[in-house]
Order: sequence, then C-alpha cells, then structure tokens
Amino acid sequence: MIAGEKPASLFLGIDTGGTYTDAVLWCEMPAGSGTVVAKAKALTTRHDLAVGISGAVDAVLNEAATNPAAIKLVSMSTTLATNALVEGQGGRIALVMIGFTEADLARDGLKSALGSDPVVFVPGGHDVHGKAQPLNLSTLEEALPALGASVSGFAVCAYFATRNPAHELLACDMIREKTGLPVTASHELSSKLGGPRRALTTLLNARLISMIDNLVAATEGFLVARGIAAPLMMVRGDGALVSAAFARARPIETILSGPAASLVGARHMTGLENAVVSDIGGTTTDVAVLDRGRPRLDPEGATVGGYRTMVEAVAMRTFGLGGDSEVALEEGALEPRILLGPRRLVPLALSGMEHGEAITAELERQLRAANTSRLDGRFAVRTGVPERLAAGLTPPEAKLYGTIGTIPLPLDKVLVSNAQNATLNRLVARGLVHISGFTPSDAAHVLGRQANWNAASARLGAELFARKRDGRGQFIASSPEALAERILVSLTRYSAEVILETAFAEDGLDGAATVAHALVQRAVDGSNGIARLTVALDRPVVGLGASARLHYAGLPDLVGNDCIVPNHTDVANALGAVVGQVRVSAEALVTQPVEGVFRLSSGHDMRDFRDEGAAFAAAETSVRAIVADRASRAGTDTAEIEIARDISASTIEGQRLFIEAHVVAVATGRPRIAA
Repeated sequence: MIAGEKPASLFLGIDTGGTYTDAVLWCEMPAGSGTVVAKAKALTTRHDLAVGISGAVDAVLNEAATNPAAIKLVSMSTTLATNALVEGQGGRIALVMIGFTEADLARDGLKSALGSDPVVFVPGGHDVHGKAQPLNLSTLEEALPALGASVSGFAVCAYFATRNPAHELLACDMIREKTGLPVTASHELSSKLGGPRRALTTLLNARLISMIDNLVAATEGFLVARGIAAPLMMVRGDGALVSAAFARARPIETILSGPAASLVGARHMTGLENAVVSDIGGTTTDVAVLDRGRPRLDPEGATVGGYRTMVEAVAMRTFGLGGDSEVALEEGALEPRILLGPRRLVPLALSGMEHGEAITAELERQLRAANTSRLDGRFAVRTGVPERLAAGLTPPEAKLYGTIGTIPLPLDKVLVSNAQNATLNRLVARGLVHISGFTPSDAAHVLGRQANWNAASARLGAELFARKRDGRGQFIASSPEALAERILVSLTRYSAEVILETAFAEDGLDGAATVAHALVQRAVDGSNGIARLTVALDRPVVGLGASARLHYAGLPDLVGNDCIVPNHTDVANALGAVVGQVRVSAEALVTQPVEGVFRLSSGHDMRDFRDEGAAFAAAETSVRAIVADRASRAGTDTAEIEIARDISASTIEGQRLFIEAHVVAVATGRPRIAA
C-alpha cells in the first residue's frame, strides 16, 4: 500500500429473495475499484428470515476466512416487497380517507387494492392552496377499538395533504395513542397530487411495514450476534441506498429494490452502457433498460402487481415468471399450452428435501390411483408467520387455516368442496399459507440440470402432471423427461416475450398487445411464410439470476441479439447493493392563491410572502435543510446538494403571470462506514 493511502474496505452485500438469500463480500480498493472476495447462497426462510441470512453470510465469512469485525458496511436489497405485491400479499390494513368520498375508491385501482380491508371516511382535508375544511374525527375515534384488534396497521390519506398535512398528522396522532399500531401518512411518501393514487401508495406501504420490519430486525439481530458493528443500508427502488431505519418507515420505496440493485450490479459487472437487463428469480422476472450507463426511471411511478404507485423507481417491468412459477395447463384446447405463473409455488423438490416422506408418500399414493385429480401434486403448508397476522379471518378461513399445519398436506385431503378452494386462495393471498406444486425448478431437477433439492419428489410430480390429458383425451407428455423439456422450452419462450414486451413499451407502444400480435409471434417463432418476418433488439440482453444460464441459453435466437450472462450473475443484486450511493430528495411548492401573495408549502411549513424572490429564497433554504436532514437519516455524511427550480408561468397581454413553482433539492453521497 502506498504511504498515506487508505486501506481497502470490506463491504457485505445481502439480497433476500423469494427463494434464495444471497451474500457477497466485496473489497473496495482505495482507487474506487473493487473485487468480489466471496459469495454464497442459502434458502430464504420466510418464517424466520435470520436463518437464511445467517446461512448465506456465514458461508461467505468462512470462505473468505474474514474477521466479521473487519466489515465496514452492510447493504441489502430484497424482492420480498415486490413479491408480496405481485402475489397480492400483505397485512390487513385500515384505510382512513379524510375529505374523500366512497366514489374516490373507484379511481386508480384503489378499491381493488383495498379488497376486504376496512375503510373509514372522515370529513376534513384542505383545498388546493392549503386552506382547511372542517375536520371531524369522531367517526374514526369510534371505530378505533374494533379496528385496533383486527388490523396490523393504518394508512391515512387526506385531501390535498401535500399542500397541508395538518389533518393527516392529527389523525395519525389519535391512531397511535388509541391503538399503538404502525401508521403511514400519505404526505410522508409523496408530494404529488392525485389523492386516490396517493392513498393506494400509502395503503400498500402500510401492508409492507411488518414484512420489512421483520427483515431488518432479523438482519440487525444477526449482525449483533456476529459482532459486525457496521451501518446497515437498504436499496430503494430507484437504485439508491438508504439506512435501514429510513426504509423501515417507508417500505413501499423498497419495491423493485432487488431489481434496481441488479441493474447497478449489471452495469458494474459488464461495463455496458446500453442493454436490456433481465433478472430471473424464483417468483418474478424483472426487465429494465440500461441507457447510457444509467437505468431509466419511471416518471409516473412504479407499477407492481398491476398497481401504479407514486414511488419513484427504475422503469422496471415485473412479470410473475420464474423458476418457481406455478405450472398449469391451458383449459379447453385440443393441444393445450403450458402456462406459467404468475403465482409462486414451493417446488416439490424443495418440499421433498425439507419434509421427505410426507411429500413422496402422498405423491406415490396419487400415482397409484386409477383416476387423476386436478388437485394431484399440490400441498398446503403454513408459512410460519406470527399468529397475530391471522387476525380478521372469516369463520370458513379460520376453520381451513386450523386444519393446515407446518407439515405439508395434500390438497385432495384438505379441500372437501370447490368453495374451499377460493378460501384457500384467500389464505395464500394473506401470506398465511404456501402451496407446493410442480414448477420449472422441478423440471430442471427431472432433467438433471439442477441438483440442489430432492429430484425424486420432482420426478414423481412430473409423472403426475404428465398424466393430464389434452382435448383429444391423450396424455400431454410421453414421459416425465418430455414434460420437463417442454416446460423449460416454454419458460425460455415466455422470457423472450416479456423482454420484447418491455422493449416495445419503452418505444412508446402497447407492449403486451404488440408482442401478442400474430406477426410478432411469427417472427419470434421463426415461422416463415411468403412474407419473412424478423424481430430484433438493438442492444444485448444481460441475463441475471442463478438460473439465467439455464433458462436463457436459447434466448439469442428469439430476441435477435446476444445474451450476456456475466460472472457473479447469481449474486448481482447483492453486489449492486454495496456499490451504490445514497440519494434522497425534498420538494417545496410555491403557489399564488391570490394576486400578490406567494404561498410556500414545504414539509410541515406553510408561509405567505409578498415577494416572489423572497418566497423562492425561503423555499431553497427550507428544502436544503430538509434534504440535508433526510440525507443524514438515510445514511450519508458526505452529501452533495443540488437545487433546481421548475417555474410555471404564462404571458397574458405582455404581462408575466406566475402560476406555481417546484423547488427540488437532491442530495447524493456514499454511505457512511464504520470507523
């Protein structure tokens, strides 16, 4: 080492996915470069996340023979929040709408997202200039005793709270005092207008709090146990790093955390300026575009699980397609197609490894039966979440939940009516029950292309599935191997479609409709007629994920460009988690409610000025202070702050008319590390 030069620092990156938890030990060199010292994987243990985290991290520490105390920074990404929204899971939440009516639920998918969760309407809110309407919290106060015993948290959204959050703050204080449960206020998450979508974002945030809280607590507990006294960071959906405490309060910002980290990792590993990055995991495939070295951000907010949020994140499209996707058969067709996802199942090979005879004996029993059942090869098992999260179950749900335990039970013994199937699906959506069944991961085990779980269980499942019949009454596959090959080919084909769908959407087209068009389908299949058609990407695909080499081997012929699967692709998310920067922002708004008065709304502050320049100066001072404090809480001591103004004005009869202005401060810096 050169005299006076700083020594290399060891950083620990962790990615907690739906199936695996990855860990990577990265050495940052003084010149700014770095190298992977060790990497490892362990199964994600949803009932106790610390088990999976400790398995992966202990493995990299042992491989590197490193003293845990030498680690200066721990940073993590996760797909748990993304997966929960894709699969419709999360805690039961009470939504408090201040100044809104029931008609507002019909906008922006809010009613669909709310489902059967309770909602309370309260008179109040503010107008566009922040002037208060009469507030009456008596309805909320009367409902709190019952709600406090049946929900896991609250989401509060008031009319024009982004202009004046006073009513949200009063409601939140009352809820905390009366129930002690977590509360999310909409003004804390977004400064954008659009009440129903802001309410939707707040609702989803509240649902995710317990999940992210469990993840952070499990990680912090593990770090203390191993003597790692380093700051803990998390990756947000825009690829930036924030402190774990910051993420705990705003878990919605961790949606697309894993995919965002993978983009940062892909850029770091390949050096490519332009690429389509496709990250295939157990539950989802996440596709985004790398343009001139930076991920494209979605200006309208991230869309996950069919819901458009107000969360600034990478322009990532998330599809329910992965190694653990549910395998199903198209109904009513003479030659039915293999259907994959969007629901994740626990692979039979994984269940067989964990539960042995409980799985194989039941599969063998079903194979001996003279007739097939649509429930063959399916099992139900509790996820292991705390019992308090089962609050609010209906009597049928509670009864069915009581019959399901920690050992998987075959569905043909659990369900006694078709109605119970819908009940089971609701328990799955609540995150209380997992379904185990045949997946592409099982197909890979049947063919010997994956060998980390129980191949015997996978083969039994394939035999059962192969006995399903097509529209002519024939078996859909001649052997387990033939079925498995067909499923893996289908997964590669569907992967090409989601990559092309993303490319078409980035080009301003309707991605789903375009890729489904007969001409595009013919081009992808290479079906030549008199008219010869081709489709090709203008940039290579970077394939990420542990199974990318397997599932993307046949991809180049389908997308018309190279597919690069870099070294360490299996831990791209964990690597991306440690090479990023902290980035936070704050926004102030200046409006003109009446001529000659300039109203500043910034955080909890609302002031009037007679001079436009004075209002701007105060706005810049306010957002600078807010973003500096936010950057410190997000985990950096070296933030550089940039401030920009966006002024809306018009000219009428030669005179300038001020409308409004947004003053935005952005702070960036490397995360603080242990001394």
